Amino acid sequence: MTESTGFKQLLINLGYDPVEGFGEGRKIAILAALALLLFITACIAVVMGAYNITITDVYRTILVHLTFGDITALPKLHNTIIWDIRVPRIILAISVGGALAIAGAVFQGVFRNPLVEPYILGVSSGAAFGAALGIVFPAIFFSIQLSAFVFGALAVTLAYILARVRGETPIITLILAGVIIGSIFAALVSLLKYTANDTALREIVFWLMGGFYYATWNDILLLTPAVIVSFVVLWALGWKLNILSMGDDEARTLGVNPERYKFVVIAFATAITAFAVSLVGIIAWVGLMMPHASRMILGPDNRFVIPASLMMGGCYLILCDTLARTLTTAEIPVGILTSILGAPYLCYLLRNKGRAVFG
Repeated sequence: MTESTGFKQLLINLGYDPVEGFGEGRKIAILAALALLLFITACIAVVMGAYNITITDVYRTILVHLTFGDITALPKLHNTIIWDIRVPRIILAISVGGALAIAGAVFQGVFRNPLVEPYILGVSSGAAFGAALGIVFPAIFFSIQLSAFVFGALAVTLAYILARVRGETPIITLILAGVIIGSIFAALVSLLKYTANDTALREIVFWLMGGFYYATWNDILLLTPAVIVSFVVLWALGWKLNILSMGDDEARTLGVNPERYKFVVIAFATAITAFAVSLVGIIAWVGLMMPHASRMILGPDNRFVIPASLMMGGCYLILCDTLARTLTTAEIPVGILTSILGAPYLCYLLRNKGRAVFG
């Protein structure tokens, strides 16, 4: 599929340098390499931890579960550490990293800005407020995860409604609406922190830092199917996202209804972001760094950026989570590590003005 002249001109205006011979075959090979890298990263992470278990015992335990073997023959402690703690954490890290990276790729495409992240419309502040309500008022909001998801989705919905003007949703207005709604929910979180008792305050702060401390198979059953469905839908709409990235007027010229597709892709991206945040707290930078890194490797075509972002986001969060649980005897919140590693990367983006070089 050849790019239109208008799309090529857009790439030039954005600072991309198309490379001759960098075709779809080569991009597919890169995606396969990223998938292999994700698998290798997960295999390495599962054998690392504070409790020393041999590599043979680790993979034997996993193999017994995967082949429906005799679980009772396994050492109970090994089975608990590997199958009930490490494996769910790794799978959840892949799901959360993939969800945030996919959402980041979508928002960057819709807003036509490589420095946009999934929290731009206030989903993180809304989810934080919902989680804080669940912590401070457990009798009313019986589920912290459900409350965080509902208020995260509500924040984006309010931002979208606020930005709606005469049947259209201008990008600048949508961003400003997201900033306003996010600020309101952030202030409400501060109010709850001010009124909470010491125990609730510690729990709120701990939740805000993000982490996979309590990862379970139930969390995976909740999040992973949502990520898979959203990934399939957004990947199928990747070429529409390419057109949206050219601007609303160009999209209409090419026969695409920008409002309809903006609503669809933002809705799916918001849903998986709110889902991820509700389960593990706020983890920054993944949705900003990984899509941009994907574009540096594969170019701006969202049909390739979206799957690459998913795999790179999974690799990055596996790495951060492995460091979080192995660097010290006390586990470090993952959100701290992603922020520490992400700040130098943002400096790099700013210094290079978002210019991508690939091929």
